Amino acid sequence: MEEISRPVPGEKEALIRIRYAGICNTDLEIMKGYMNYTGILGHEFVGVVEEASYGDWIGKTVVGEINLGCGECEFCRRGMKTHCRRRKVLGIQDKDGVMAEYCTLPIYNLHVVPPTIPALAAVFVEPLAAACEILEQLNILPEYQVVVLGDGKLAQLIAQVLRLHSRNLLVVGKHPKKLELLRESSIKTMLLDEFQRSDDSFHVVVEATGSWKGWELALQRVRPKGFIVLKSTYANTLEFNPAPIVINEITVIGSRCGPFANAISLLEHNQVDVERLISGIYSLTNFEKAFRRSRESSALKILLEPDSTEQ
Repeated sequence: MEEISRPVPGEKEALIRIRYAGICNTDLEIMKGYMNYTGILGHEFVGVVEEASYGDWIGKTVVGEINLGCGECEFCRRGMKTHCRRRKVLGIQDKDGVMAEYCTLPIYNLHVVPPTIPALAAVFVEPLAAACEILEQLNILPEYQVVVLGDGKLAQLIAQVLRLHSRNLLVVGKHPKKLELLRESSIKTMLLDEFQRSDDSFHVVVEATGSWKGWELALQRVRPKGFIVLKSTYANTLEFNPAPIVINEITVIGSRCGPFANAISLLEHNQVDVERLISGIYSLTNFEKAFRRSRESSALKILLEPDSTEQ
């Protein structure tokens, strides 16, 4: 914990008072050295605009996209700021994040949260948008057999999104209590041990385990000419044999940030249930306890709140 000056918003930026910030697996990987980042962590948040060059934004409850493009390169001109080569990324690359009392972001990165969405649900918009990105990248046909590998916080969101588009969805995980949450949403689940004893194959495999073993399992279970969607990020450099991808003509899709508007719409229309994924809320001063809890296998989403009462 370090005391620093309140950030000063630049032109066309807003000063945002943070209400809640979420701990993501990416944050845990950054602490191991991923992206070689130094600065304030955190990219999942909901907050209130306190200062802005456009007065009508002041007092608005907002969430924010995490990629800050240069606005001038080919990718930015084509509306692909998430792939700007000179981009800054909130709490990940060259831009202080949201595990603080305040942060700044460009106005064009912000989305107003409808009043019907509670703040504790709105903090999930960024990872929920990442789940929605899969459907932007891949047309999942009705007959496709789809499996999500992983039962953690992102996998839970992915499964809730995909169940709206697939009648043949299975989620595989290690933790019975986490899988029970999915079954409550009428999503079929299977424990990893049982899955490894089966020989089922799938048109689409979404790898969201956060472990390299998940990638190896995905390669084993994807059908020839099928699709692997990679959601995990790893701090370490890994090696693998690409031969199965070539031989079986597998399409591998890297999947990262997604459409905030879609995520907000899902929350607004109660098509996903996110608040039950919260495993604890901790004050910023108790960040060490919060991060220890977030690493426990039983935990899902851990939130940080300035001056909070722990829950």
